[in-house]
Amino acid sequence: MRVLLDTTYARLGPSGTGVYLDEIARALRSEGVEIVEAANERRPAPAGGGSASVRNLALDAWWTQAELPRRARAAGADVLHHPLPALARRASCPQVVTVHDLAFERLPDHFSPAFRRWASLTHRRSARGARAVICVSETTRLDALARWGVDPARIVVAPHGPGQAPHITPVAPRHFLYVGDDEPRKNLGPLLTAYACYRAAPGRPRSSSCSPGVNAAARATPPLRACAAISILTCRRCWPRRPRSSIHRCTRASG
Repeated sequence: MRVLLDTTYARLGPSGTGVYLDEIARALRSEGVEIVEAANERRPAPAGGGSASVRNLALDAWWTQAELPRRARAAGADVLHHPLPALARRASCPQVVTVHDLAFERLPDHFSPAFRRWASLTHRRSARGARAVICVSETTRLDALARWGVDPARIVVAPHGPGQAPHITPVAPRHFLYVGDDEPRKNLGPLLTAYACYRAAPGRPRSSSCSPGVNAAARATPPLRACAAISILTCRRCWPRRPRSSIHRCTRASG
């Protein structure tokens, strides 16, 4: 079997989608599946709104509706796999989409109204039009059924697995590093609470911080004071614009 995998989002900076693409390509190849990677080299990083986001949207439409079907035909692909919900109407082969979550519908206040309306429409249409829908959790499957009306016979639950750790040189455990968005929907409070319990045991690693927001939460909530702090590098909004030297300073401070 030959699968054309849209790897555009793997080149837009560190992200969960990028990790997912790397791991699913590796896993499929290990099963004997031929993977043909296709990336939109013209696609810049997410713009966060405004005219730049409109340009990105137009570029995504061209890529999905014109260029991806052309590449699928040229590669003789048996399947076209979108790592995020999308649907190429002119593709001649079956399409698979991965749905990671429906956070923009579950937690609408954490997303701009324009993005929420666009995602609700296009992601639902993509999931309902795909030959198969991969959901990364049972919760996502239930949301796709209840909120989007996806045919249950076309849903496959394939949870995220291990093997996503960065390639680092093992050293003595001295700190705890979280890399991700500092947003309420990421639910960092329970993470800090769990780390506080971990820290309560003797001989545990220390931690440091690069995130004023999380530091403030730790100072304000007594059960979290035992954590001291936590290292945060905010990926989605800051990483593409964060100077490499500042990232190095953060990691050195946490170690």
